[in-house]
Amino acid sequence: MRSHRALAPLDELILTVLSQNTSDINCERAYAAMRQRYPRWQDVLEAPPAQLVEVLRPGGLANQKAPRIQAILARLAASPAGLDLGWLAGQEPEPATAFLTALPGVGRKTASCVLLFSLGMPVMPVDTHIHRIALRLGLIGPRISADAAHPLLTAITPPDRMLEAHLLLIEHGRSTCRARRPRCDDCVLLDLCPYGATAATRPSAEQADAG
Repeated sequence: MRSHRALAPLDELILTVLSQNTSDINCERAYAAMRQRYPRWQDVLEAPPAQLVEVLRPGGLANQKAPRIQAILARLAASPAGLDLGWLAGQEPEPATAFLTALPGVGRKTASCVLLFSLGMPVMPVDTHIHRIALRLGLIGPRISADAAHPLLTAITPPDRMLEAHLLLIEHGRSTCRARRPRCDDCVLLDLCPYGATAATRPSAEQADAG
């Protein structure tokens, strides 16, 4: 299993915002360029908006992400703790999540990433891979959205295995339980998976294309 980065909470928050709808490589490239150009978060906040857009352009969707990041920083700068989220370590997961999701453009998955990766809180960030796997395994109902799945999957995951489970599920979703052409025959969870149990009765993509 791969290890995961351990950043300060505000760093993780902004990096996660940059990771939305882009590859890890492009996200990290944009983040590195931003921190090189603006060493302090106050510098990012005070940067000319058009300039910040250009710095973040390698990460994709810079026109949306640059103003979102500055809006987040502006909200934090006006709060009692300022540009520091370290105080969240003393909070319970739910109030910490509520604080983060009240920030501009911050959803439950982004908030959960900050709490789990930076602060070690036992919460399960649910991305598209984890949501897909949970649906196929029957861990959540078919109408449960990814957002609604966060507390449900958190509740059934041992707290001391939360980070490990998160990373393994993402890896499983990328390599085996893929959205298209899942490799059910190679899946270690096949015996537990209602979706996989019906795989043999479903036509393959090649057969469907031929038909």
